[in-house]
Amino acid sequence: MSTPALQLRDRLPRLAEEALDRARLTVVPRRRVRAARMPFVTLVSLVLLGGIVGLLCFNTQMQQASFAATSLEAQADNLTAREQTLHDELQTLRDPQHLATLAQEAGMVVPQSSCTLRLAAGTTEQGCGAATADNTPNLLGRPPKKPGVLDPDPLVVWSPPAPGAGQPGGHHGGRHGGNQGGDTARR
Repeated sequence: MSTPALQLRDRLPRLAEEALDRARLTVVPRRRVRAARMPFVTLVSLVLLGGIVGLLCFNTQMQQASFAATSLEAQADNLTAREQTLHDELQTLRDPQHLATLAQEAGMVVPQSSCTLRLAAGTTEQGCGAATADNTPNLLGRPPKKPGVLDPDPLVVWSPPAPGAGQPGGHHGGRHGGNQGGDTARR
């Protein structure tokens, strides 16, 4: 008859073996879990695509800015040239010689001397005379005379008549309608 203590004694070696079996370490084979590749590839592709599109947009903006800058520089150059032209024209119009010429063309005359006018008495000084177009000097002056070296007398060279020039129907001189004695040349 077995008592519970005996039963426990019989069972103890078996329990100890089971505990010992459980306590032993064993190498468990690693599970190879592969991460899903599709989300990673999609993320990298989107980043690359976004970078390429961003660079393309940046390049396009830079080219547009370059074209605008070139256009504005050309416009600035044109305006600078126009300003210089207008400045030169203004200086020409302000030239005293030009103003005097315009005044003379409008009928104004240059007085030869100054004269004092007394408004209260309505008289002038002795010896004052009115300025007329006859006693107004020419503002343009005479054109300069060319030196004789630059304006030589013409040099005339007579060539002998060609043989057969005196015959009827023959050729007269070097040109039609020219003089029969020869051609004249001017240097």
